[in-house]
Amino acid sequence: MLRFLSGLMAAVVILFLAGFLWLRLGFVDSTADGGENALERAVAMPALDASVRRHASRVQNPVAATDANLVAGMKVYQNNCAGCHGDIHQKHVGFGDSLYPRAPQFLEDAPDMPEYQNFYIIQHGIRLSGMPAMSSSLKEDEMWQVTTFLSHMDKLPPQVAEQWKAFAAGGH
Repeated sequence: MLRFLSGLMAAVVILFLAGFLWLRLGFVDSTADGGENALERAVAMPALDASVRRHASRVQNPVAATDANLVAGMKVYQNNCAGCHGDIHQKHVGFGDSLYPRAPQFLEDAPDMPEYQNFYIIQHGIRLSGMPAMSSSLKEDEMWQVTTFLSHMDKLPPQVAEQWKAFAAGGH
C-alpha cells in the first residue's frame, strides 16, 4: 500500500511539474487573436464565475430602476463601456473581439448574473481580460446606476431607449 501511495504522489508531482514547465517554457499561445483552447473553455470561465460568486458581497442594489436612474446608467455605460460591449447603434463592437477573452456583447447577450456580481465586476475589473476596475474612475452611485442599466438594458422603457439612441448618436 505504501508503494502505491508513493507512486501516486510521484505521478501527481510529475504532472504538476510538467504543467508548470509547459506554462513557463511558453507553450501556451498568449496571442489575443488566437482561438481559445479546450482547457481554457473548461477551466478559465468557470473559475472566473466561481471567483465572482465567492468574493462578491451579496449587497442589495440601492439604485431603483427609475427612468432617471436608467438614463444616468445609460450615460455611464455609453461613455465607459459601449466601446467594448456595444451600444444601441452598434450591437457588436469589433474592438471587444480584439480582447482576450472576448468582451461580452451585451446587446446580443444581456448580462444575466445577479446585480451584486455585475457591480463587483464593474468595481474590481477582471484581471488579464481588459476589463478595468472602474472604482478608480467612477463614483459608487455611478457604478450602481450602470449596474441597474445593465440589468434592464434588454427591457428599457421606450422613452429611455429613445434617449439612448439620441445620446449614442452624439446628441448629448
